[in-house]
Formats: sequence, structure tokens, C-alpha cells
Amino acid sequence: MLIADKEPRTPYRNYYDWYSRQDPARLVAKSRDAENIFRKTGITFAVYGHADSSEKLIPFDIIPRVISGREWRRLAQGIEQRVLALNAFLDDIYHKQEIVRAGRIPARLIERNDAFLPEMIGFRPPGGVYTHIVGTDIVRTGEDQFYVLEDNARTPSGVSYMLENRETMMQMFPELFQVNKVRRVEDYPQLLRQSLASLAPPGCKGKPRVAVLTPGIYNSAYYEHSFLADMMGVELVESSDLRVIDGKVKMRTTRGYEAIDVLYRRVDDDFLDPLTFRPDSCLGVAGIMDVYRAGNITIANAPGTGIADDKAIYSYMPEIVEFYTGRKALLENVPTWRCSEPDSLKYVLEHLEELVVKEVHGSGGYGMLVGPAASRKERAAFAAKLKAQPSNYIAQPTLSLSTVPIFVNKGMAPRHVDLRPYVLVSDKVQIIPGGLTRVALKQGSLVVNSSQGGGTKDTWVLED
Repeated sequence: MLIADKEPRTPYRNYYDWYSRQDPARLVAKSRDAENIFRKTGITFAVYGHADSSEKLIPFDIIPRVISGREWRRLAQGIEQRVLALNAFLDDIYHKQEIVRAGRIPARLIERNDAFLPEMIGFRPPGGVYTHIVGTDIVRTGEDQFYVLEDNARTPSGVSYMLENRETMMQMFPELFQVNKVRRVEDYPQLLRQSLASLAPPGCKGKPRVAVLTPGIYNSAYYEHSFLADMMGVELVESSDLRVIDGKVKMRTTRGYEAIDVLYRRVDDDFLDPLTFRPDSCLGVAGIMDVYRAGNITIANAPGTGIADDKAIYSYMPEIVEFYTGRKALLENVPTWRCSEPDSLKYVLEHLEELVVKEVHGSGGYGMLVGPAASRKERAAFAAKLKAQPSNYIAQPTLSLSTVPIFVNKGMAPRHVDLRPYVLVSDKVQIIPGGLTRVALKQGSLVVNSSQGGGTKDTWVLED
């Protein structure tokens, strides 16, 4: 928020002027009000693997993150380029694999990847779109230096927090939105429904029927599944509500079974169809892959998209972007060592105290080592894992991430953040202005995941 001489940066000027006039006691009370709003609304998540597996309230900070229109335009151009390249990459690897033939990506990285689905080979989804909803994680290290930390091309979560954060801020501080021209995020559910409906299968007649498939109430993101279905005005369904009848996926209703045209699934590939993938799955629909390949339903995101956000593939993203767009990537990758390569593994083992090491298929902040914050014993244990299965890991430098202020009882305090903008892909690319800012609430921490103690804040993109 502030530059070296304690003056506010231009995007924050109006907010800082307002903040400077506020009674600290009022802001403390407002912070408590925000917590109560989240509790009453039921904005919670669950953390798997903890002794206390109860629903937890996601911490919300009342100081917004503010991004100028100029900064956002630069980010949006880079995100669009990257998302288009990811979609072209998916289409290619399930068809001609020209990028492999050109020697830009090793064949083993595709063939031996658990996220690569042979069932998708030769099949092209409606409209040629694989990644209907993408969440691109971005970090900032300088005034004009942004890096993509991760691509979420399977089932990116958190958009409900983005929407509720904005709703809460508008409810508590309406005066701020009169003096700051903040771009809207509230129409995301309508844009999502329109985007999904536009990619209904060719045989769809009339208005496409869209539904959200959830694993059920015990899933950590169930709140979001029900929230999005409600906001879009579509049905929220579980596997028990669906069955394949006459070559269509149909939903049980009070009027009998009715066909679904577009299924926004929040179920992982492995559990999507017990006849094709895991036979013990109770979360999917038996035979849905046959219906899909016959062109009678659209599944968003497409099965097999997980290979596009695999962390080993991530390390090749500069080559992928250039191969499919003919231009250098506008947004840079974080420098990455592939531990599957002997020289890289040697370097990583020798510099563990400086690096962040991540599982290739990991998510949610699990299974990673933050070298500078780890003990000697933790690093030694992780080194043993690396030596045993080097291809399971990549490593990155510990970046000097930017900080934004959070509100504490004594005023403001700096904390590290990342940003997850949400992208909708149909016959066009729509990037929601802002996204979800995740913040590491622990002083000095670089881990922003809610499952690891992180929180969120409203993200403002200003009109010029």
C-alpha cells in the first residue's frame, strides 16, 4: 500500500485517505462483523487428515487488495495467452502430439503421467474446449514483476470466497464503492452459466440444461458447489441423482428422469465413471464416459485436463506458450528444477535450505517443503523422499513475495499474498477482474492456503 516515504501508491490513494480518517475501534468492530457474516452465511471449508475435521471458518481480512487498471490489463493479456496455450496443448496431446514430435516436451512426461487419460485420445470436446474454468495462481515480486506460480485446470476452487468477500465489503463499507471505481465481479455466476451453456453438445435442442455435480456434503468445497448452483439457478446433483438412459445422462426429478446437457463436475477424474476409472467409486455416473464420447453431454472441465496443471508440465510452460502462440510468454514461470533430471536433483539436494520443494501432483499446500522455514531434521527426511522418488518432485527458489496490509488490532501489518484470477473459456476468453487474493496470516509465512492457516481478502481492480 505504501511506498518508501510512507506515501500511498496511486491505486491505494483513495482507500488510504479513507482509512486514515477511521476510528480504529470501529474497524475492529467491523472486522468482528465480517466474521459473523461469514459464520451466519456458512462460508466454511474442511481440512482432510486432521484430528479435528470439523468445518472451519475461512479468515477474512477487511483491507482490500487494490490493483490499478494498467496492472490488470498487463496481467489479463498474459493470462489469456496462457489459457489459450493450455487448451491448444491439451488438444494436441490427445491428437497429433506435435509438441512431442518437435522435441519440445519429452514423450515420457505424457505417457507416464497419471493425469493423462488414454480414453480422451482422438476425442475433441464440444467447441474444442477442454479447460472451461481455469484458476491461474500469480505472485508478485516487484512493482512490475509477476510470476505464474501454478495453473489450476482441473476443478479450480475458491470463486465463492471471491464473491462473498465482495458482498461482505459492499455491505459493511458501501461508502468505499462510491469513491473508488471498482470493477464488478458479482456477475460471475451468470457469466459462468452462459459460458457453460454455449458449449452444449451439438444434439442439444432448446435451452441447454446445466447441472453441478458434487461429491456430496462431506467434500471440503461443498459450500462452494451448492453456492454456485444456487447462484446460477441450476440443479446441484450427486451421483445418486443421475443415471444413463437411452444414451443420455439423465437427472431424477419429480417429473421423471430428464436429460442434462452440460455437467459442471466437481468430482475428480478417477471417480467420474466406475465403468471406466475406479470401479469402487460411488461419486460418479456409470457409463458417463460413453455418453461423453458419443457427443451427448459436455463435461466441464473435460476429463484429462489435469495433465495441463501437473507441476512437471508447468516447468515446460514457456516452451508450450511459445509453441502454440508463436510468442514469448507474457507472464513468466517461477524458475523450476525438475528433480527427475540428475543434475537438477543434485542441485536441489545441495540447496534444500534455500528452496521450496513440491509434489508434482500435490495441491492445497500439502506434501511440500519450505526449505528456509524447515528444521535440519525435516530437510533430512525430505531429502530421503527426494532420493527415493525424484520424479515426484519439482523445486523452486524462495521468492521475495510482495506483501499487502492486513488489519490487526494495532492497525496494519504486512503479509504475503498470491492472486487467483478466474477465467471462463468458450468461444471467447473472459477473465473476471480481480479474483481471489489469498493471504498468509502468520507473520513471515509464505503459505497462503486456507488448509494451512491462510485467509482471504477482497480484490479490487480499478477502472481507469
